[in-house]
Formats: sequence, C-alpha cells, structure tokens
Amino acid sequence: MSRAVPPRRRLRNRLMLAFAGFTLLVAALFALYVVLFVYTVEDQLFETMLDREAVAQQQHHRDHGSWTTPRDGFMSVVPSTAALPDGIAEALRQEPRRREFAGGEGRHYHLRALQSPRTNEPPAWLVAEVSSLLVVRPMRAQLLQLLAWSGFAMVALALLLGSWLARRTTAPLSRLADAVGDATPDRLPPGFAASFPDDEVGVVARRLDDLIARMRDFVEREREFTRDASHELRTPLAVIRAASERLSTDGSLSADARASVEHVRLSATHLEQTVALLLALAREQTPASATIKESRVLPLLERVVIEQSPLLEGKQVQVAVDVPADVTTVLPAPVMQVLLANLIGNAFAHTHEGRIAITREADALCIRNPGQPIRDSDFAPFAKGEDSTGFGLGLSIVRRLCERHAIDLRFDREADGTTARLRLRADPVARVSAAPRTP
Repeated sequence: MSRAVPPRRRLRNRLMLAFAGFTLLVAALFALYVVLFVYTVEDQLFETMLDREAVAQQQHHRDHGSWTTPRDGFMSVVPSTAALPDGIAEALRQEPRRREFAGGEGRHYHLRALQSPRTNEPPAWLVAEVSSLLVVRPMRAQLLQLLAWSGFAMVALALLLGSWLARRTTAPLSRLADAVGDATPDRLPPGFAASFPDDEVGVVARRLDDLIARMRDFVEREREFTRDASHELRTPLAVIRAASERLSTDGSLSADARASVEHVRLSATHLEQTVALLLALAREQTPASATIKESRVLPLLERVVIEQSPLLEGKQVQVAVDVPADVTTVLPAPVMQVLLANLIGNAFAHTHEGRIAITREADALCIRNPGQPIRDSDFAPFAKGEDSTGFGLGLSIVRRLCERHAIDLRFDREADGTTARLRLRADPVARVSAAPRTP
C-alpha cells in the first residue's frame, strides 16, 4: 500500500492563520481607537476653550450690553449668521446642529452660539479658526504609517508565536497521524500509545491502540478460519473428484451412469474453483487460478444452465440460448462460473412461466427473464426473495466479484421483464467504481 498523502489543509497552518487574523483584527481596532482618541481629545480641547470664552462673552454682554474682543487671537465674534466666513452660513442652514466646518485653503472652524440676554437681538457666533492649532491633522500620515508598521510587526510576531504554539500543539497529532496513516490489517503499528502525553491526544491514541489490537485479533482469527476452511473444504472435494475419476474408468458402468459420474466430477472441479475464489475474496487477494486468458463463453454457459436446470422442474419455462460459439471473455473462468451460476440461478428461481433468453449484445452477455426487477437492497448480504432457496448471499457475492475484477453488470427493467447485462471485458478505468448498478 502506498504511503498516505499528507493533508492539504494542515492544522498547524490554520492555527497560525487564526493567530495572525486575530492579531490583525486587534491591531485594526487599536488603530481605530487611537485615531478616534486623538481626534476626540483635540476637538474637546477646542470645545473647552470655546465654552470658557463663551462664558466670558456672556458676562461681558450682561455688564456692558455688547460683545467684546475674545482674549485668544484665533477667536472672533460674528454678530449674525450671514456674516460667517467661508460659506459657513449656507452649510449651517442645511445642518443647523453642526458646529465644526472646514474652510478654504486649509482653514478649520469651530462655532459656538452666543445668545444675547436681550430677547429681541439675534444670536451672535463665537468663531474659532483653529487651523494653526491643529496637531493631529498635520501628522496624520505619520500616525497612520506608525500604526500600520506597528500592526505589521504585531502580525509577524503573532505568526512566529502561532507557529511555535501550533507546532508544539500539533506535534502529538502529527505523530499519531503518521503512526496510523499507513496502518493495514497486515502491517499494524505496535503499541504506540505510551509515547503520547496524558491529554486528549493520548486518550485518542490509547483508544486507537485498543482498536488496532482488536483488529489484529480479528485478522488473525480470519486467517485461521480461511486456512482451516481451505483444508476442510478442499479435502472432501478432492476425494469426490478422485473417486469420480476412478469410477469413470470402470468399464462395467452404463452410459447413463458414466455420464452421471462425469457430471459429479465436473461439479466437484467447479466447486473447488469456487471455494478457492471465495476464500481469496475473504483474504482480499487475487486467486492464483484467476489468470487472465481468453476462454469461450458458450461451454461454460451451457454447463451452468444444466447445473441450474433443477430450479425449473415443474415450471412452464422455456430457455433459449443464442450465443455464438466463438464468443470469448478474458474474465477468469471461476469468476464467470460464480457470476453465471448466480445470475442464471436467480432467473430460474424467480421465473414461474414464460421465456428466458440468453443472448449476446456487442461485448455483453444478456439474460432476459419475465421475473421481478432487481433492487439495490437485493445486493445486501442475506437478502432473500420469496422464491429464493439459498441463504441470500448470491447477489452479495456477485457485487464483490464485480468490484474486485472491474466487471460492469447492469440490471435494466424492461416492458417484458428484467435484463441482466454482463460485460465480457473488464474496464481498467472503472476498476475502482465498477459495481452492479440498478436503474
């Protein structure tokens, strides 16, 4: 088995990106708060100066009946809204609550309304032109650059810290993944859980260790069973075949008896091949007898029809075989034996009357019968129909054989019954996904 391909999305990289993303978010929020803070402090300073001057102007108006010149040179008192500079009057009409305005040529204004104690006088305006006092705006580019470089440095530091922490955190997981990545029933890692710390990863490692130990025991029991079954099944079959070969040489036997003995010998030989094939499936190995070579289909097909013919006793069923003698297949003979025995036996068992036709279409062998359609659930182990006389394993074995040997088997529901189409050539491209399909 090839080595497991490493994952594209590594947990360590995701942890590093999470650290970097979180740090970038924090740095952006910090920069936003810094900018808002310095602008707020600057504006609050101007507002405090305007509030103080407004109180002095109100006191002077109460004492002398007029406004006075402000103490700070950047402030002035404008007697009416129309006299406000730089088009502030128009902007103020659109936004009456606005108190901060930008003028031309870099000028910047803060306003405060001065309400006269006399009710018949319109309000005046205390205007502060603060462009010469601005501190934040002239150094805004340098401030943003400083914040950007600081954020970049924090993200780089977060990547370094995240890389170290991610490597330290994921190191046990990486070792665990490497330990079990190449595990197979034939090559399982020994007890490796002791090398992991007593944390969540250690718990997973111990559970996997227990699971692998149970798998090892199961594999060993399966090997013992297949070895014993191979011996116990093959020995009596070999005895039957040898005895029938000796009987076939007995000249005192009649022609009918000799034909029956030959039939027993052929059945024992086919059963030996079937046993070897099924045991190979259980061991997940390709049987030695399943060599790739051309073989004729018709003799094997006729032999299977004769063997399955007892299923038609007492039924009004006609069987028509129309397969040219020169049709060949590269599928192993034992595989074809099992496939045809199950497909033809299934057709014979579920057909009560009518006609069963076995024909060749292109590179496929077609078995048409008027029986019930095949469903996906019929391929499950021990799934038996009403007319089934077996244990319900036939179609399950068929599916496994098709998957193992890249055989295309399709069941189509037609107007006059069901047609099983078995391709006589394996498709290497479909080796992984080839399986019986139902429409």
